[in-house]
Amino acid sequence: MKTKLTKIIMSSLAFTCALVSLVAVIAVSTCGTAGAAADAQVCSVHMLRGSYIWTFDAYSDLGGTLVPTTVMQGLRFNGDGTTLNTFGTVNIGGTIIVDVTGAVGTYTVAADCTGTLSITDGPSFNIYVGPGAQQLWTTQIAGGSSVGLGLGTATRLP
Repeated sequence: MKTKLTKIIMSSLAFTCALVSLVAVIAVSTCGTAGAAADAQVCSVHMLRGSYIWTFDAYSDLGGTLVPTTVMQGLRFNGDGTTLNTFGTVNIGGTIIVDVTGAVGTYTVAADCTGTLSITDGPSFNIYVGPGAQQLWTTQIAGGSSVGLGLGTATRLP
């Protein structure tokens, strides 16, 4: 009789522990999902406003040869889909090729924080806007005078 009672008690305890564990997992997942939804960023063209420092490392295709390319520039987003390069230099293969100060461009930002950036008469990029628009990442998708490949980061200036 004691063995049967012990088995019943142990089975009940095991069932109770499993049930409590299941409830805990469901509660944590629900809180995690709710937290993720609260943290989800909805983006728009208006969130990019202000000055950013943009650095970009790439390879430019010059006559079939990939040549290292670097860019450092000030990029002002106007909050309306337009940009202005406030200063900047493009270095292709160790030679300063272009002073990009004063160049203008356009950009888009979708609700999922992806978008595009196009410099007038220059290259085009896909972009991703990070939390609070403090940083964005770029990858070149089309070239101006030379199609290449590259990846860059723009960080908002205070």
